[in-house]
Amino acid sequence: MSPDSSPAHNIDSDMATPPETRPRAYARAYAGMEEDGGAPGDGEIVWRIVRIVLRFRMGVAVAVLAMLAASAFQLAIPGLVGDAVDGARRLLQDGVATPEAARSALWHTAFLLLGVWILRGLFTLAHNYSGEAVGHRLAHELRLTFYQKLQRLGFSFHDRIHTGELITRGMLDLEGVRMLINHGLLRALQMAVLIAAGAFLLVSTDLVLGLLSLSFVPYIAWRSTTTRLKLRYLWNLFQDRMAVLGRIMDENLTGIRVVRAFGAERFELEKYDRSAAEALKLSSRRIDVRVASTTEMTFAYFVAMGLVLWVGGERVIAGTMTVGTLTEFLTFITILQLPVRSLGLVVNSFARGSSCGARLFAVIDLEPSIRDAEDTRELNVSDGTVRFENVSFAYDESGLLALDGLSFEVRRGRTLGIVGPPGSGKSTVAHLLPRYYDVTGGRITVDGQDIRDVTLDSLRRAVRVVQQDPFLFTASIDNNIAYGDPWTDERPIRDAAGLAQIDGFIGQLSEGYETLVGERGVSLSGGQKQRVAIARTALLDPAVLVFDDSTAAIDAATESQIREALAERAEDTARIVVSHRLAAIRDADEILVLDAGRAIERGTHETLIAKGGHYAKIFALQSREDIAGGLQGAAE
Repeated sequence: MSPDSSPAHNIDSDMATPPETRPRAYARAYAGMEEDGGAPGDGEIVWRIVRIVLRFRMGVAVAVLAMLAASAFQLAIPGLVGDAVDGARRLLQDGVATPEAARSALWHTAFLLLGVWILRGLFTLAHNYSGEAVGHRLAHELRLTFYQKLQRLGFSFHDRIHTGELITRGMLDLEGVRMLINHGLLRALQMAVLIAAGAFLLVSTDLVLGLLSLSFVPYIAWRSTTTRLKLRYLWNLFQDRMAVLGRIMDENLTGIRVVRAFGAERFELEKYDRSAAEALKLSSRRIDVRVASTTEMTFAYFVAMGLVLWVGGERVIAGTMTVGTLTEFLTFITILQLPVRSLGLVVNSFARGSSCGARLFAVIDLEPSIRDAEDTRELNVSDGTVRFENVSFAYDESGLLALDGLSFEVRRGRTLGIVGPPGSGKSTVAHLLPRYYDVTGGRITVDGQDIRDVTLDSLRRAVRVVQQDPFLFTASIDNNIAYGDPWTDERPIRDAAGLAQIDGFIGQLSEGYETLVGERGVSLSGGQKQRVAIARTALLDPAVLVFDDSTAAIDAATESQIREALAERAEDTARIVVSHRLAAIRDADEILVLDAGRAIERGTHETLIAKGGHYAKIFALQSREDIAGGLQGAAE
């Protein structure tokens, strides 16, 4: 299935709103929407959720019809109870009924009420089950949409956003939206049906008592509105605080070795405890607001019941109303007791759903800064020639250039080496070529084709980058090597491992290539992880191969063997090697020396040494360090 035909893509298009393409920080994604023309209100967020839910027509229809049927049976109960009371009184007043007739009438009424209650319960069960099912289907679709959007958003987004915050929004916020369906929308609809239909029945029976029975409704409507606004504000604060907790935990678990090495467990516990205490405080405030609101609304409900009992009782005494009619009114109010008491939960659900929905949609609505244009085509690789033509680039809007007018060319079968001090722009070259970022000025071409005019998939199939800090998944070694081509055979995996000089180490493991490497490859050393990453990339046989200081943790002898194997294996590949160690690039066909984003020197190793410039100074310094290291090793 293509990405454009996936369910997540379809729902993504259904939920599209004006995007914010340059978020300054994830916490400001919603604020960015305000800058573009106003943040969406609660009604807009809820209506948007409703539009998505309406995609599941069958489930929604079953839930609504079951709710209407349950409401109808519930509304029938007051009339049945009232008729039973009046019938019993008539039998007692007439004095002509036999005990058998009275008993028969009693059993008839009892069985009728029992049948109505059973049907109401069955339809309520169907209503709750279908509502929950629709909510979980909504969560499933939103989860896929959210995850797909995270895959498409560019490096510029992930550079600024913490992983813990994204996980919080993709789990806690999504759960808040899911619960809005059954605990908010369907229950609110049920309450509206009960009040509207009951109001018609009661007002048509007795106008004064009908109005008294419903006298609590306006107050509840007003109180619900004010409570929803307060709860929405508190839910926003609470979700932000939970995002902070997620970030703290993610950083702690990711850097647990650093925490243990510096004995910072107490500091980390105190930091987490402070944030957790703030989240607990916000939870307590939410509970206070909800309980206070529910208490006031329940009090208004009992006041209305008292008024009905008072006025109705006076009418019964005066003989203008039957006891059965008064019982009908009181039974109806009693039926509304549970919905009124659960109104606080409904209001809380709406407040949480709208706030969580706004936070979730703020990410879903973002448009990737790096994406295919409408007229893009597949990259056609023939000569495999890469050109940087007067390329400039800045990572943010500060204007500080990481690259400034850089130009070079590397052809198939040739190697370009890039060296320079930290911050000189070496890794930026590796980031721009596969189009992780777009250039600020100039252009980058592969065989004369601007990389912005070709599809990202075809470009990244042709250009592969071995990162300086390799990431390994919690899987076996062979799965990590075959990550780019999971369906490859065992032989290519072993060949790639041999090229990366990691096959000997793997052979010593008890489970060989099926050995699990642990989270982020924790069971491997830095050099071993780099060699697995090299094998993973070499397996794919790309047209352009970029090494971003990817042998920094590998010893010189092993690095030399890898270079020789790559030169033989990738002889038809254009290679770019970024390194701070000159030994890794001294055999390159051309070497660029970068400083502040500019190429201050270029040439072969011999010509640059002969010039006696910056490169020659670095070479002399590293040569002395190598000699000193060798003498120390011999002495030991």
